[in-house]
Amino acid sequence: MKTKRIAMWSGPRNLSTAMMYSFGARADCKVVDEPFYAAYLKASGIDHPMRDEILAAQPTDGQSVADTLISPVSEPVFYQKHMAHHMIDGIPRDWMDQMTNVFLIRHPARVLASYAQKREGPSLSDIGFVQQAALFDAAEAPVVIDSADIRDNPEGMLRALCDAVGIDWDAGMLNWPAGGHADDGVWASHWYNAVHRSTGFAGAEGPLPDLPPEYQDIADAAMPYYTRMAEKKLSL
Repeated sequence: MKTKRIAMWSGPRNLSTAMMYSFGARADCKVVDEPFYAAYLKASGIDHPMRDEILAAQPTDGQSVADTLISPVSEPVFYQKHMAHHMIDGIPRDWMDQMTNVFLIRHPARVLASYAQKREGPSLSDIGFVQQAALFDAAEAPVVIDSADIRDNPEGMLRALCDAVGIDWDAGMLNWPAGGHADDGVWASHWYNAVHRSTGFAGAEGPLPDLPPEYQDIADAAMPYYTRMAEKKLSL
């Protein structure tokens, strides 16, 4: 049996944890939560909430992490939640050729409004659109899905995603137990409060949020990258 390896690329505050829980609720799926986070923190020197705990909890060598992502697993599906901005110089990318690469996108204004509640002063680099678009350009046959479409129609879009990546639909993907997942990263206590209270996807999003000028400038800079990927997104 050959395992289907799905690398789900997103930026922060982008339904990415809910998607990991969705796949984790399948009967046939192994999941991993942001495996390059510690390697990224060590290589970049950037300060993030719970930095010391993350560095202690994960391997900090990018090649060692990459090796685990392509090593044999017993499950038919291996879902990997990745942050595009973690893939800085020095983090290997050749393993991506063995993945089905999926790009989870969200409108930049929504990303920034959510991110700013958890970490002040985000930059364009922090929200990952530039890096995500670069990975998208480099990927062979990339799949794109928009978080707003998932929230509008979870079953329809998840069925379309399963079809696009070549796995069977599993209705268990629509619900998961409250309280988190056994494979949550150590940073879950800071970032995952809302999704830990959830048991499924939230309903459709409302109007775009109003942003302060400094955040609106970042959203405007991110929009061309979002729009370019959105042109290829799955639709029903």
